[in-house]
Amino acid sequence: MKESNFIIALFLLLAINCDAQMKLTKVAEELMYSNPPFAQCHASTIVETDPNKFMAAAFGGTREGNKDVCIWLSIKENGKWSNPIKMADGVINDTLRYPTWNPVLFKSKQGKLFLFYKEGPSPGTWWGMVRTSGNNGKTWDPPYKLPEGVLGPIKNKPVQLHNGTILSPSSTEDNGWKVHIEKSIDEGKTWQVMPVDTSSIYDVIQPTILIHPKETLQILCRSKSNLILESYSKDNGDTWGVLTKTVLPNPNSGIDAVTLSNGYYLLVYNPTENGKGGRAKLNVAISEDGTKWSDAMILENQEKGEFSYPAVIQAKDGNIHITYTYNRVNVKHVVLSLSK
Repeated sequence: MKESNFIIALFLLLAINCDAQMKLTKVAEELMYSNPPFAQCHASTIVETDPNKFMAAAFGGTREGNKDVCIWLSIKENGKWSNPIKMADGVINDTLRYPTWNPVLFKSKQGKLFLFYKEGPSPGTWWGMVRTSGNNGKTWDPPYKLPEGVLGPIKNKPVQLHNGTILSPSSTEDNGWKVHIEKSIDEGKTWQVMPVDTSSIYDVIQPTILIHPKETLQILCRSKSNLILESYSKDNGDTWGVLTKTVLPNPNSGIDAVTLSNGYYLLVYNPTENGKGGRAKLNVAISEDGTKWSDAMILENQEKGEFSYPAVIQAKDGNIHITYTYNRVNVKHVVLSLSK
C-alpha cells in the first residue's frame, strides 16, 4: 500500500511540474550550524552579497521570547558556512535586556547592506532596529532604532523597484493583525508607511512582495484563516486593494516568495491547515501569473516536526536559495536549479 501511495504521489508531482512548465532540481542541501551556540533558533534570512557569496541570519537562544535570544550572522564562501557571529543581543543596560526577533537581510542596488531585526518583550510591543554596512559586511555601523511607527520588514525581504524605491513588507500585532508596506526613496534614510486594507476582517501578518508588469505589485500574507491572503497595488505600492483569500493553504505560519528573473513566481509555504499537518510539511510552488500556483517540489513531508519560516532568494547565477527553520534546533539551506 505504501509503495502504491508513493507511486501515485510521484506521478502527481511529475504532472504538477509539467503544468508549471518549469523544472526544479535540488542541487544542494545542508544544515547551517555544526555546533550552534544556542539551544533553539528560528526565523532565518538569506542574501547574496557577491556572486556565490551568501550571508544568513537567524535568532537564537534558549527559547523564542527569552531575554537571551540574540541575532546571529553566518557567511558562506568557498562552500562552507562560518560559525555564527552575534550581531544584536537586546542589552539596554546592566539591569535591562530584551529578546531580539526576526532578522531580515537585504542588499540595495547601490550596494548598501541592511540587517533589520526587532527588539522588545513581544511581537505586540517590539520595535524596529537596523544595522547597515557599506562594504558587504566586513564592518557594520552600530545598531539604531527605526522611527516611531516604522518596524522594518517583519519577516520577509524588501524589494527594490526599477526607480530605486525600496518597499519593505511589514505588519503589526498590537491591535489585531494588520499588514502595511514601508516605502523609502532615499536608500533607507527615511520611511513612509503605506496602509493595506485597514478595514479588513482578516488577521494577516508577514507579507511577501511579488513584482508584476505595469507598476502592479502583489502581496501574499500569513493568516489565521487557514489560507494565504493576497492584495494588489496598481501604482507601485502607494495604494493597495482589499485583502482576499487565495486557494493556498496556510496553518498560521510564515511564507516567503520571490519574483524570478524569467517572470515566473516562486513560493515556499507549509501546504497544510492549522491542526492538520501544521508545520511538518514544506513545499515549493511556481506560478506564471501569481494566481494559479502548482506545487513543484516537496522540501519536507513528515508526520511531526517543524520546518517553517522559509526565506527565499534567486542568486545571480539563477539558482534558488532557501533557508528555513529545522525543528527549531538548526537552519536548513537548500539550493535549487531552475529550468524549462
